[in-house]
Amino acid sequence: MLLIYLNKTTSRTDYIFKHICSRILELEIGFTSSVEAFVAHAGPKLSYGKQALAGEFFVKSHGLLFDQGFEDVPIQVRPWRSTSCFFAVDQKSNLPFDIFSAAFFLMSRYEEYLPHMQDAQGRFPATASLGYREGFLRQPVVDIWAHYFMEELIKVFPGMERPGRRLHIHNLVDASVPFAFAQRGWFRSAVGYLHDLFRLRLVSVFNRLRVNLHLIADPFDTFDYILEPLQNSRSKLTVFFLLGEAERFKDSYNSRRKRFQRLVKYVADYTRVGLVFSLESLQQPEKMTDEKRRLEELVLRELQYSNLPDYRVILPDGYRQLVELEVERDFSMTYPDEVGFRAGTCTPFLFYDLDYEITSPLEIHPIAATTVALQRL
Repeated sequence: MLLIYLNKTTSRTDYIFKHICSRILELEIGFTSSVEAFVAHAGPKLSYGKQALAGEFFVKSHGLLFDQGFEDVPIQVRPWRSTSCFFAVDQKSNLPFDIFSAAFFLMSRYEEYLPHMQDAQGRFPATASLGYREGFLRQPVVDIWAHYFMEELIKVFPGMERPGRRLHIHNLVDASVPFAFAQRGWFRSAVGYLHDLFRLRLVSVFNRLRVNLHLIADPFDTFDYILEPLQNSRSKLTVFFLLGEAERFKDSYNSRRKRFQRLVKYVADYTRVGLVFSLESLQQPEKMTDEKRRLEELVLRELQYSNLPDYRVILPDGYRQLVELEVERDFSMTYPDEVGFRAGTCTPFLFYDLDYEITSPLEIHPIAATTVALQRL
């Protein structure tokens, strides 16, 4: 067991030490504020603070983990090994920077609580992030730091075993628009015909007509193809459906139609089903409750997986609503138009609410890239 000495324990230290040491490195850890117990400990030990004690691995504190609230923090990014780091400390520390404060800054999305410019959808843009400006956005720096930290720890305590970590693949399918032409209703179909004719999309008009006459299958109806590989795969798959109104009228359909409901039930029989909340529900929490209830009634199980429309993570309100709804996992932590790690980590982590200084039960699953971001490469 790695024993960690903290003169003062805060919700921030508990949060970030457990993420780096337990979630990423899979180490067994313990905490103490007793100098006597720490000095007497015969195994690997680490102290975190302003001064080292004796014979331990020492990380000097920058101070962020012992603060409350948020304010502008001066940051100077510098290179370290194959990556970048910040919150540098003096040479008395076994690491050249405070890995725990730096990781907390990124994972809590500290910079998103500070005044910043928003994009047209009210989101925090990638270009405003520290990672984008300093060129490390495409690296999961928190995980890289953690493994370098482990290497340094083993140098001080050679008897430590480095736990192995397995790669887990989780495939996500956004089925917000499950049908290209079907299930639109006569009014939306008429609008679709006029829209395509006005833009001289004659092939689309012809295909829409054939789908509506049941001559061919809807081109978006590929769910059998998606589900078939699951029979011989250990990879996870979650399919997200939208039950509210789509942002654009031409993408909307009637989610109360029997065919759509049969589709959701069919997919739920084979894999996990998640919910894409509608844009309208973000302004009206009662609609979020209604959409969650409707999906649960369809699949006969509680909602575990969610996605916010167009990845509109506006902190902290967006995640607080999910916590109140008792959603377990969210898959919205990404930049829709940039490849990279918005929170600096590729490991699922818990949402930390900086306003209340508490760790919530909502687990955030970071996404490295959306299809839009990949198309821009």
